[in-house]
Amino acid sequence: MARVEIYTKAFCPYCSRAMRLLDGKGVTPEEYDITLGGPKRAEMIERASGRTTVPQVFIDGRHIGGSDDLAALDRAGKLDPLLEA
Repeated sequence: MARVEIYTKAFCPYCSRAMRLLDGKGVTPEEYDITLGGPKRAEMIERASGRTTVPQVFIDGRHIGGSDDLAALDRAGKLDPLLEA
């Protein structure tokens, strides 16, 4: 199973949607809560090429994007192969 990381904030509906999608795939990602900012937020911005919105999802270190990007990958049938890698 691939290593999945997700940066989230509390009460974020897009974060919840991404987490539900991953959970439905049997994936428990490493979740980084950046609600209060701090070094993990700065890390996310650097890794996500300046993106400041959440969630930001990474699979095996590859930046996937946000919730919509994750859902689009799933609809295109490209998410499962990434998760199985």
